[in-house]
Amino acid sequence: MNPDDLYRRYQELQRYVGWTDEDAKHVQSVAGMLDVHLGPLIDDFYAEIQRHPDALKVITGGTAQIERLKGTLRTWVRELLTGPYDCDYVARRWRVGWRHVEIGLDQVYTNVALSRLRRGLLRALDEDWKGDLREALAVRRSLNMLLDLDLAIIEDAYQTEYLSRQQRVERLAAIGQVAGGIAHELRNPLNVVKTSVYYLLNARNPSAAKSSEHLQRIERHVGAADGVITALSNFARMPLPNLHPFSIEQCLKEALELNPVPKEVRVAIDCPSTTLAGLGDIDQLRIVFGNLIRNAREAMPNGGRLSIQVRHAGDKVEIEVADTGVGISAENLGRITEPLFSTKARGLGLGLAIVRSILDKNKGSLQVASELGRGTKCTVRLVAAAS
Repeated sequence: MNPDDLYRRYQELQRYVGWTDEDAKHVQSVAGMLDVHLGPLIDDFYAEIQRHPDALKVITGGTAQIERLKGTLRTWVRELLTGPYDCDYVARRWRVGWRHVEIGLDQVYTNVALSRLRRGLLRALDEDWKGDLREALAVRRSLNMLLDLDLAIIEDAYQTEYLSRQQRVERLAAIGQVAGGIAHELRNPLNVVKTSVYYLLNARNPSAAKSSEHLQRIERHVGAADGVITALSNFARMPLPNLHPFSIEQCLKEALELNPVPKEVRVAIDCPSTTLAGLGDIDQLRIVFGNLIRNAREAMPNGGRLSIQVRHAGDKVEIEVADTGVGISAENLGRITEPLFSTKARGLGLGLAIVRSILDKNKGSLQVASELGRGTKCTVRLVAAAS
């Protein structure tokens, strides 16, 4: 954080607790009195750390490091007692919190260590104080206020830096997850292309029909690979849909052709009319149904039934895609449309997030019901095109 911004923040905290120049004078008036107690207090501070493994683990340099740290703590306490409480003072406090994140010290130990130091300073003040009792109470209040302000700045730095590092870790993890998913999604069509190219290069006198079959196979799977890239691009910035009436049956058939199911999966389509039309962008909605079909297919690795039912529902049209697959647990059901969340061992975890994004832009909606071991039912609701 910018030093000037830090100082403005500190001044705001001072106003919040009611810190004044008089408080600064109270603390500074006992600096000399307390300075003679710093040696034993600092020795106690580090002796206690050595009794707690989780705090001690960040001290990796042994006795020599502890002696250096004692010197640093002595300087810190003297600055606390003498000031000035200016921009540089605040920046040094901020660096304490930042450093604790860097070395992996849990902030809770900073809190309790400062509490122990506070107790020692107040005890020393009580033992040596010779003046008016009311003045002693005022000094105690000012010293407590100053320690609270220090702790607030250190903790603010700790939380800010910790959150920043955590976000970087999460971004890297997300990039890794996406990269792994992309690799998986692209490897399958590329392997098919590779197999067909090998056949065309090495087959002896292949028939025209066989060559054509492999060329079509290559074209189809190049399209599938391009679809993965398009899906990522679309998710990053889904273009505005081109809303027009379109044939529901045609869109479903094209989605099935692009996402074929194995022979072990029986497919049943119930569309009451070939003229039944929805209002939307057919190219985008083909992606929606392709994702739902692919999810259903992958949920039935040992075969099953894929049922697609289309029906009117007032001014809407409903397309229900149901499978008899493994199902989704109740705790995961609410998260399946989150980006990068997946119940599969491999995959991008973008499929249903893209589905939701597309449907939102096409004035549609998605409802998912599922039961473990019995299958999943996805219902897409679209605006029905005027007849």
